[in-house]
Amino acid sequence: MVPISQAWTVASYVLSQKLKGNKYYPLVLMLEPLFRCNLACAGCGKIQYPDHILNKRLTPEQCWAAADECGAPMVSIPGGEPLIHNEIDKIVEGLVERKKYIYLCTNALLLKKKIDLFKPSKYLTFSVHMDGGKEDHDEAVCRDGVYEVAVEGIKEAVKRGFRVTTNTTLFDGANPERVRKFFDEMMKLNVEGMMLSPGYSYQKAPDQEHFLKREKTKELFHEIFKDRKKSWKFNQSPLFLEFLQGKLHYECTPWGNPTYNIFGWQKPCYLLQEGYVRTFKELIELTKWEDYGQKSGNEKCADCMVHCGFEASSVDDTFSSLAGFGRTVRATLGA
Repeated sequence: MVPISQAWTVASYVLSQKLKGNKYYPLVLMLEPLFRCNLACAGCGKIQYPDHILNKRLTPEQCWAAADECGAPMVSIPGGEPLIHNEIDKIVEGLVERKKYIYLCTNALLLKKKIDLFKPSKYLTFSVHMDGGKEDHDEAVCRDGVYEVAVEGIKEAVKRGFRVTTNTTLFDGANPERVRKFFDEMMKLNVEGMMLSPGYSYQKAPDQEHFLKREKTKELFHEIFKDRKKSWKFNQSPLFLEFLQGKLHYECTPWGNPTYNIFGWQKPCYLLQEGYVRTFKELIELTKWEDYGQKSGNEKCADCMVHCGFEASSVDDTFSSLAGFGRTVRATLGA
């Protein structure tokens, strides 16, 4: 469930872009202040850099400038592990001052230790990485005991009045029944909502065997959402969840979630690294967007159904027509 103030801000922003006739507008800035992490997940391609790259950090000023330049109403701060950054509180504070809705993505290993650095705000959400129940999550992050630490971090953040969501990536071999039980576990922790995405094949990731193909993605999410429980709350577009089940078809809108990190603005998206540019304007104007997405025939995009490519597509659909808005209402009420 997204708070009304955030939903209104996003809706107003998208409608204003529509009225201006802007096709290539950003919805969420993917802001990576560092690549260093305190875990080494087999499915991650962000930590496979040499130490001199992993030791680099964006300054708060660089982060704020990227948010100002991009103009998106929401900022997701992945990594690496953002809580490792010794100025992460200052980065967040500056983004809150700009009234950006922030999703601070964390594995929560440091959450209890660092939580005093932050103040509860409607603009700040801790998005805790949880890839299933205890057994599944610990296997996914390649370390025992991480699930229990993350649960304790969630409980502490909720107790202190912070907004908390979970962020789950599912891979080939995920068990639908265990995923459904995991949803129940997260709801008992009183998180605001859950975010879901199928895994995508990072070229640098050590494990290349368990990324989902497109048809398997649809089959998995169809099974997960069969007889969907009313108690489950999700913090993303209901149409994106319909898309994952194969009920809707969308083309990717990679410009909807532009990425800024220590190298600059990443072309073309958060998942593919095909060069960098200095400015957001250059990213939008110089990227050959027609070369990406399933329709393009680009083999790197053939199986991708990841949220950073298609969440913005589903939001755009909601506000593109009365039919799109109606689909969103039906998907919401049908949950």
